[in-house]
Amino acid sequence: MPAGMCLKSEGFASNLYDAEGSFTLRAYSSERGLPYRDVGYPVPLETFIQYGLEFQRRLVPTLEEVDVTSVKRVHAGFVLRTDAGEALCAKRVVVAVGISHFGYVPAPLSDLGPEHVTHSSQHRDPALYRGRSVAVIGAGASAIDLAGLMHEAGVDVRLVARRDALAFHSQPAEPRPWPQRLLNPRSELGLGWRSRLCTDAPLLFHALPLRLRLRAVRRHLGPAPGWFMRDKVVGRVPMHLGAELRTAAVRNNRVHLTYKQQREGESTLVADHVIAGTGYRASVRRLGFLDSGLAQALRCVEDSPVLTRNFETSVPGLYMVGLASANSFGPLTRFACGAWFTAQHLSRTLGCKRR
Repeated sequence: MPAGMCLKSEGFASNLYDAEGSFTLRAYSSERGLPYRDVGYPVPLETFIQYGLEFQRRLVPTLEEVDVTSVKRVHAGFVLRTDAGEALCAKRVVVAVGISHFGYVPAPLSDLGPEHVTHSSQHRDPALYRGRSVAVIGAGASAIDLAGLMHEAGVDVRLVARRDALAFHSQPAEPRPWPQRLLNPRSELGLGWRSRLCTDAPLLFHALPLRLRLRAVRRHLGPAPGWFMRDKVVGRVPMHLGAELRTAAVRNNRVHLTYKQQREGESTLVADHVIAGTGYRASVRRLGFLDSGLAQALRCVEDSPVLTRNFETSVPGLYMVGLASANSFGPLTRFACGAWFTAQHLSRTLGCKRR
């Protein structure tokens, strides 16, 4: 996420999980004298980053930061190798890579090379493209926030989205009358009974037929920027909505995008650089550190691992959590708010004891 962004999740839904439930974002903000509200105050990215770092320092002080270059299955379990040349043996391995390997770039853009096309997750400073023209692809928070920040930084930026209209979240109003709370309950994933069931019953979601689970993950919680970004992009950033991207080619060191709109027909947009703000898709093939034999042994559907109720893959002893587990447990495990379920359930499975 680039500097200047805010979290789309509400404050109460942006907590990291600890067994005592004591070090919440509210508690951290109170300690540091930072503004905070459970609902209705956009959490700045920098606040969340500092909260996460302090969480690690206090609760996981023995964390060792190394790059794992390979995970290979052997008779007794697994061998992990690091970029420092170390070899570690383990009977069980939990893959918890978050979204870092899963940035999705649409097919027309995927072969153009990083000098012409990048994913939104690769951008920290929106002002780096000042003086150049940029096309941002997408209609979700990543695309909208990045386009808005680039516009504020003086970048010549345009937005191209397949959706006919941007579906901004509604600005929350609290307290709500009890009929609204009953008919449209609030959860960490947002308003509505569907979201509430996703947060409260991930094991029930796991028991659903595969077809229904995949459809629910695809359709529920689609691209939606935060309410606080509306005034930063609407009427400010030029938009090409309802645009289906057809082709992309580099000519004279510039990217030529061809897209089709229902009313206007086919059009071409030329930019110096294209940023795919097109979200994330779990893909075992993107986990390059998995040994090829191990990766091939994994049972997958749509290149996403099929997991047991205990987060275990088809390879005994290998577990996957986070975005990679969403097709098994629902949208909850795509977000930080799902850590409570994942941590509690997995720690019981692994026989971890609280200290």
